[in-house]
Amino acid sequence: MIALTLAEVAAAVGGTLDGADPATPVTGPVEVDSRKVRPGGLFAAFVGEHVDGHDYAERAVAAGAVAVLASRPVGVPAVLVDSVVDALGKLARAVVARAEGTAVVALTGSAGKTSTKDLIAQLLQRHGETVYPPGSLNNEIGHPMTALRVEEGTRHLVMEMGARHKGDIEYLTTITPPRIGLVLNVGTAHVGEFGSQEAIAEAKGELVEALPAEGTAILNADDPLVRAMAARTKAKVVYFGESREADVRAQDVRLDSTGRPSFTLTTPTGSAAVQLRLYGEHHVSNALAAAAVAVELGMSVDDTAEALSEAGALSRWRMEVVDRADGVTVVNDAYNANPDSMRAALRALVSMGGRGPERRRTWAVLGEMRELGEESLAEHDAIGRLAVRLDVTKLVAVGGREAACMELGARNEGSWGEESVLVSDADAAVELLRSQLRPGDVVLVKASRSVGLEKVAEALLADGAA
Repeated sequence: MIALTLAEVAAAVGGTLDGADPATPVTGPVEVDSRKVRPGGLFAAFVGEHVDGHDYAERAVAAGAVAVLASRPVGVPAVLVDSVVDALGKLARAVVARAEGTAVVALTGSAGKTSTKDLIAQLLQRHGETVYPPGSLNNEIGHPMTALRVEEGTRHLVMEMGARHKGDIEYLTTITPPRIGLVLNVGTAHVGEFGSQEAIAEAKGELVEALPAEGTAILNADDPLVRAMAARTKAKVVYFGESREADVRAQDVRLDSTGRPSFTLTTPTGSAAVQLRLYGEHHVSNALAAAAVAVELGMSVDDTAEALSEAGALSRWRMEVVDRADGVTVVNDAYNANPDSMRAALRALVSMGGRGPERRRTWAVLGEMRELGEESLAEHDAIGRLAVRLDVTKLVAVGGREAACMELGARNEGSWGEESVLVSDADAAVELLRSQLRPGDVVLVKASRSVGLEKVAEALLADGAA
């Protein structure tokens, strides 16, 4: 973090000092876990569902924190505020404001945010120090925690912005005002919260509305709801996609025998070949979005294509592909799921299975997609039907009502129900797979995060290591 005195911290967050020396500098990071506190840092005491950070204030100071950001006196040096969450956002805004040479890139979308954020970070790291969130820290706590890692020499700050309600993204843009705003897509993730895709688009578009006139909005030319956001910004607009009208586009898209895409990256400044290390054709759109950001920030098309070809998956459980010693391939994509990402994962699975006499058996172990509202049963039915139409060898639907609907959709789409089976939980799925997997099979595991279906992938990989 850019160094601030406690007096400056208090001023930034509208707090008061309690037992703290105003001249004491905060030179270390801000932490919400007292076990991670480092000397010179600041401890933010959050009140969680099961743990109250204020109870760990003394431990944090003993570990080297110069003070605690707290909502009540804690018996050690503190900056007292009404809301620690609000104060954390204000402090992050103050730090980012001091980082005058830092280009802030913000992205949102219904699917692919984290994978695209990881690609952008890997590209921009070639041209200077880049701060970005690990995993999916994209809410009112994770977002400022990432921004507070900015230092004097930070050249790029890449921020992923999530939304569950109208106004969420607008609030995040006040913490880290973006110079570049990227919108990937508008799908049906969280439609249960928003009510419709149009309402989701309204919320996602808050990002481009926050851009300054000298900024850049990077929009998906292949998504009509995203493309329409051009009318909501005063910034320059750059389109990416496979459309011929896109400024940054992909041509000659192909998949190799393992399901990894290659294409020709075409930009206003030239073209270059890209061979991705990521699995699935859906990553082409993510790569184009990342390329559009990189080119806008001054990277050459050749450098961008080379960096894309070398980039890997940084975040866990997102199309994480591991080959067991016996030849079984486990694809752990269990971090989250919505209809769009589920369809993309199924198509990636099929491409990894290949075609012809050397085709591998493919297993789709799928759990519930949550927060779909009234469309939930219809969407689960559609995924089951798609698995059969794509010729997935076996669908293993895991869970209760939604999983049963998915399996029924597959049964109604297929013949004799041989393509699908319903099991009650992750343990039952593991037992089934252990009894039926053969060397060379490919297993996809995917569901909403709260389902915990990563246990299936972890068990299969443990079996392979035994």
